[in-house]
Amino acid sequence: MMDHIKEKMNLSDYDNVLIADEQGSVIFYDLADLNVLKELGQRPEEFMGKHITTSFKDLSEKNSTILQVLKTGEAICNAEQELITKTGNTFVTRNSTYPIIENGKVIGAVEFSKHFFAKENIQSLDKYAGNKVYRKNNTIYTIDNIITENPRMERVKEQIRKVARTNSTVLIYGKTGTGKEIAAQAIHNLSERYEKPFTSLNCGAIPASLLESTLFGTTKGSFTGSEDMPGLFEQAEGGTLFLDEINSLDFDLQVKLLKAIEEKTIRRLGGKKNIALNIRVISATNEDPDILLRENRLREDLFYRLGVVQFDLPPLPQRKEDIELLTEYYINFYNEHMNILIERADEEVMALFQRYDWPGNIRELKNAIETAYNHAESNVITMEDIPERIRRYSEKMPGTLAQKAVQPLKEAVEQFEKEMIMAELERSGGVIAKTARKLGLSKQSLKYKMDKYMLR
Repeated sequence: MMDHIKEKMNLSDYDNVLIADEQGSVIFYDLADLNVLKELGQRPEEFMGKHITTSFKDLSEKNSTILQVLKTGEAICNAEQELITKTGNTFVTRNSTYPIIENGKVIGAVEFSKHFFAKENIQSLDKYAGNKVYRKNNTIYTIDNIITENPRMERVKEQIRKVARTNSTVLIYGKTGTGKEIAAQAIHNLSERYEKPFTSLNCGAIPASLLESTLFGTTKGSFTGSEDMPGLFEQAEGGTLFLDEINSLDFDLQVKLLKAIEEKTIRRLGGKKNIALNIRVISATNEDPDILLRENRLREDLFYRLGVVQFDLPPLPQRKEDIELLTEYYINFYNEHMNILIERADEEVMALFQRYDWPGNIRELKNAIETAYNHAESNVITMEDIPERIRRYSEKMPGTLAQKAVQPLKEAVEQFEKEMIMAELERSGGVIAKTARKLGLSKQSLKYKMDKYMLR
């Protein structure tokens, strides 16, 4: 049977395989992409075992290739059909359908198919990727994903447009959650390098012992178990290498990074030859570069090399006019990506969002909206739907501030600092490195303050 099919068609031209029994009910369906089934308006358990005509609005016994093959016992090859899904989208399918015959009787049919979108229904492709054009260069963001009405952020966007035309190194400073990677990807996608890879590394997420090999690669035999392996510098060839949390690099590695950027060459660990590079380096830090320099945690020469162009991303509390805009943006985003429709957040929630200090910045706001989608019982986000920590923080702030007003300033500041550290430690599950990042401190500084306030 299969040999006969192979003679008539090239199976690699088809994505999906469907088998129906002699009654036309689906007994097997192998899909290359489950999103196709979702576009049909079906869940897997709803599709299996159902009659083939139930999957499309306009499919009937007269135009179903499977039912025709079951009736005649004759194969139908390379048939194209335009069908309307239960969700109202138009699909064009190319099918080759063959009877399954046992002892001279047709007992089923097997259909090989490929789905196509009609041009007028191209909006259906929105379900398949966050960014349709740029996804193949490892990015999902462009400058259009920087949502703002804030004058300072508008200036940052203008800087991005200008610096994208050059090959200069860029240093981005911003607290955790302010959108540093979005800005870096926006630069790459506006540059002439957009067709080449955007390669990203969070330096704080890799153990120090592995960072050098991760960046520069290894040569077989350079240490036990090592293989010839390109590092991220080589993988980014022709494109952009984005190094986030650059402040996590130790001093020795900072020297090697400086040399690689200045000489535009690297050498793999254990290697004997230099490898020329054509890449752009964008780096980011969640700590103030001036503090890093003052505390000797960032080499001055590396800072000047990385920061030929530097721009700072303001935290969300300094972009109050963007909170409503971003809330609407993420509601639209989750309406597309979740099986829930929300129209808006109610006035009480929006008032709270304006008062809250957003220590996690835009990322925290996005997560708060996602949390609301998992709790909402109507098409409006209410106070009961948002994270409890935001409601709790808001409720205690007025009393806390009032209490501080009758204290000496130094004591009030220290008390406020202690409470902030305690709250962030709780949110971070007691993880010092994560707490330090959220508060914009070094781990050493946080440990000092924890000892000072007897929090350990």
